[in-house]
Amino acid sequence: MDFLQGKESLTSIEWALRAIIAFIFLVTVARVLGQRTISQLRLLDFVIALVIGNIIAHPLSDENLGLKGSVITTTVIVVLYLIGIYGVLKFPVLRKILNNEPIVVVQDGEIIYKGLKKARISIDVLLEELREAKVEDVKKVSLAIWEADGKISVFLHPKYEPITPSFYQMEAEPFDFPITIIKEGKIIFKELDQVNKDEDWVISNLKSKHQTEVKNVLLGTIDNKGSIKIFLYQ
Repeated sequence: MDFLQGKESLTSIEWALRAIIAFIFLVTVARVLGQRTISQLRLLDFVIALVIGNIIAHPLSDENLGLKGSVITTTVIVVLYLIGIYGVLKFPVLRKILNNEPIVVVQDGEIIYKGLKKARISIDVLLEELREAKVEDVKKVSLAIWEADGKISVFLHPKYEPITPSFYQMEAEPFDFPITIIKEGKIIFKELDQVNKDEDWVISNLKSKHQTEVKNVLLGTIDNKGSIKIFLYQ
């Protein structure tokens, strides 16, 4: 086990063994820390980002360290990461080990305290997440689940869901994603060609409907009906 100790030089095998042990250790640590610590990152992604950043940083900042060890270690870590990803897809048992299971923290308007403890979050954190989901009353929540990436999924009770046209069996207009034709005072001609318009049309439209010029427009978009919306520099 000499490769675990500090030495002036290590063989390629010793570097690889160090990388494997470090990878397993960090996965274990990340698992113990819980989902909140690695919020918005899957466990394996968190480990790979943390390890590679540190591995590359040291030889770049210390002239006495060569790149050999970092290259070998990084290669081994990446291979382990890819194996882990493949294993998660292929083997359910490994999936349970590496991926945190979703945790129910609110059900039928009641806070599940055991779920909070398992997710290692406080009431304040839960309320903060609900506010971010624009939910002001826990009683309105039919189900809230703490996901593996450290974020919460909130499902309101049906009677608190926003009313949509489908509720009244109304026909809604098809989705229309506006195209940006002006950005920071400049016309984007490539986008303008897609809607079969030219520069003169834009200038004329801005002058007649908005009493302004292209140079004053921070952002300008056009929808499928040919209507321009503009945001001026303030």
